Amino acid sequence: MTRRTLVLALMTTLAVPALDACHRSKPEPEAAPAATTTTVDMSAAQRRADSVAAADAARRRADSLAALRNAGADAERARVEALQTLAQKVYFDYDKDALRDDVRAVLDAKAAVLAANPAVTLVVTGHTDERGTAEYNLALGQRRAAQVKRYLVSKGISETRMATQSMGDSQPAVQGTDEAAYQQNRRAEFEAMNTAGALMRPRS
Repeated sequence: MTRRTLVLALMTTLAVPALDACHRSKPEPEAAPAATTTTVDMSAAQRRADSVAAADAARRRADSLAALRNAGADAERARVEALQTLAQKVYFDYDKDALRDDVRAVLDAKAAVLAANPAVTLVVTGHTDERGTAEYNLALGQRRAAQVKRYLVSKGISETRMATQSMGDSQPAVQGTDEAAYQQNRRAEFEAMNTAGALMRPRS
């Protein structure tokens, strides 16, 4: 083997380990950091979800408050309607205690309210116009109140829930001596008792 060949072989032998060492000592490339875009996207999505949930909760609270207000308003309307029905007067023909058809319709509405509100009681007061003696008119007013009570009893209202009285001609609704005034004075009036609190509407 010539010197030149020997030198080349020696150089090759030395070069291979050196190259290998170079390759080994070369630092491995660092792993790329996790992309921050995904984190940002997730954070934004969470904020949107939280915002939607908060809006839904606020809407539910608003709906609940509105429902409570509506329920309160409806209960007050029912109360006012019931009291108006119970207070509505009925009227009679001259020197009569018979119930006319229009009177029966009014009393039917009262009976429905009384049936829906069993704690309510009623005072029925009979009145007359000024014609006739005081004694006669007291008796006529009592007969009118009694007729009203009998009719309500026939509709299922306990007689123990109603009291009757007569004022005769002593408390005219309007002053006057003509038929228009007399018509307004021939009447039965009603006072509802035990009406504190809610009043229920009659069942339809």
